Amino acid sequence: MKFSFRPTEGAFYELFTRAAQNLVRGTELLNELALPGVDVQSVSERLTEVEHDSDQITHDLYKKINSTFITPFDREDIYRLGSLLDDVMDHLEAVGNLLYLYGLTKLPALPRELHELVNVLDQQAKLTAEAMPRLKSMKDLEDYWIECNRLENDGDQAYRMLLVRLFSGEYDALTVLKMKEVADELEAACDAFEHVANTVETIAVKES
Repeated sequence: MKFSFRPTEGAFYELFTRAAQNLVRGTELLNELALPGVDVQSVSERLTEVEHDSDQITHDLYKKINSTFITPFDREDIYRLGSLLDDVMDHLEAVGNLLYLYGLTKLPALPRELHELVNVLDQQAKLTAEAMPRLKSMKDLEDYWIECNRLENDGDQAYRMLLVRLFSGEYDALTVLKMKEVADELEAACDAFEHVANTVETIAVKES
């Protein structure tokens, strides 16, 4: 029988789970941008609210690390995982804000490849939210990080095809510059999800 001298401090797992659930809320809001007649300002404002909630969760996590004598796993890993989850939310919020501030949703239609990237992010978010509660037992996590990494590859492909579309001459130069910034934030979010998955893998290997 395997014994562990680390406590099963439930508060950490709860905070990770809440942070990941906020990422699902974020990608669901971005998906609203594909709906006809969507209120883009409302989407942007709600994304900012979710991002503020995520900031508070991250702040609570850091306080918990500093006030807990023995943590469930390495403090550095707890800090890194919390920081990476927050990074994803920052990128999601930036996408919504840029689309609104740049007036890009006034275009006849956003590029199909942009929606494909958002769909990849939505799948990554749901996978991450399902995985976080399993950190407590460190079981059944391998499929999560493998699939999250596979989805990141899909995101890279969609990002490259979006760039091809942007530089095809379909859009004027100013629109291309604006849309490229949005595309970069979407791609950064995909990468950030992969970094979360890689950190979970590192934690699981250490604790096995």
